[in-house]
Amino acid sequence: MAEAVADRPKAVTRDLFVDKLVKDDQGNEILITSDIASAIHFDLIVNGYINKLGELTDKYYEDKLNSNIKVAEEAKDFASGVIEIIDSIYDSKAMQPENARSNNVELQVEDEKLNSKEFKALWSKINAKSVYVVDFDTDELIRKSIASLDSKLRVAKIYFRVETGVMDSIKSKEDLIAGASFVKEESGSYGVSVAANSNVKYDLIGKLVDETGLTRKAIIAILQGIQPAVFDQFKDNPEEFISKAAQLINDQKAMAIIEHITYDVLDEQYGTDIFTDPTIKGKLGVNAMKVKKHLFDHIVYDSSNERDFATNLDTNTDVAVYVKLPDGFYISTPVGHYNPDWAIAFYESSVKHIYFVAETKGSMNSMQLRLIEESKVHCAREHFKAISNGNVVYDVVDSYTSLMEKVMK
Repeated sequence: MAEAVADRPKAVTRDLFVDKLVKDDQGNEILITSDIASAIHFDLIVNGYINKLGELTDKYYEDKLNSNIKVAEEAKDFASGVIEIIDSIYDSKAMQPENARSNNVELQVEDEKLNSKEFKALWSKINAKSVYVVDFDTDELIRKSIASLDSKLRVAKIYFRVETGVMDSIKSKEDLIAGASFVKEESGSYGVSVAANSNVKYDLIGKLVDETGLTRKAIIAILQGIQPAVFDQFKDNPEEFISKAAQLINDQKAMAIIEHITYDVLDEQYGTDIFTDPTIKGKLGVNAMKVKKHLFDHIVYDSSNERDFATNLDTNTDVAVYVKLPDGFYISTPVGHYNPDWAIAFYESSVKHIYFVAETKGSMNSMQLRLIEESKVHCAREHFKAISNGNVVYDVVDSYTSLMEKVMK
């Protein structure tokens, strides 16, 4: 595109306007004479619209953006025509593509907040690490896992799905990235005869041990206990069999954990380097925004719910400081590491809980939380009870409003 228009005039001179036909406000055609062209050119200089090389200045583009372009008195009746002539100039800056990195931000910890008494007090109450103990009946877990696999494990045979579509036009970069430019026209599924064979080795027991954390002995007992027809599904789609079986076993494990887990405090603690060492980046207007009370100068959010939650925290006069906890801060659980969302310190005034750790969910209906996620939340509650003697409240909230309902006196 730049090459195609590079032969345009590159400077605004008097000759650019001479003998050009323009239309006035009534639609009448007017020929710009040499004298009028001189007046237009002189006025552009006086108004700071062109520099000594005849190049358009930032002031010109700013006034144009604000619909505030001034032209010579002699040309006021056909000002729009004059602006069209000026815009025919080749401007290399206008040919530059949008800088996709222009809104990128790298989060910086604000030392004043890191060293504030409010954050230090909050941090001292939540930075302890813990260890868990789960004491449940393995035989009972095996029995429940067998029953769950027999009733729920259904593995689809491998097939190919082919979808065809067209793209007539690209309306925006965002549409292209999101796939909205393509319109699906038809789709079809095609079955294939593929089965596990001796040429492809699957460590079924080992993979389930890795995925569930149970012993090989327990996994073998579960696989030997399920119905032959259920186990035979393995040969149709080994990967899906392993994935779904592990999920169902982990669901049973999660229920056992909720009933039998306890946490003990360790001497080990998290340091503030979990905030200062990692590099956290975001894009303004997409997943990042400038904030005032956050430990960092910006915040990177994962959803519109998190964005709204942070906006409300940032404007609440009761909030002293808050932080969206980085991935390096986690609680160990039998079903994987759990990283809470927020740590918040309130001023000690109208609130009943000064220190609050929150998990933001779109819904607080426990039936809509998967069992594993629910068990992690339960583990977090037990962890914070153990390390803070009840001084830190941990809870799941679906909005800023539900948070305030829990902290207000």
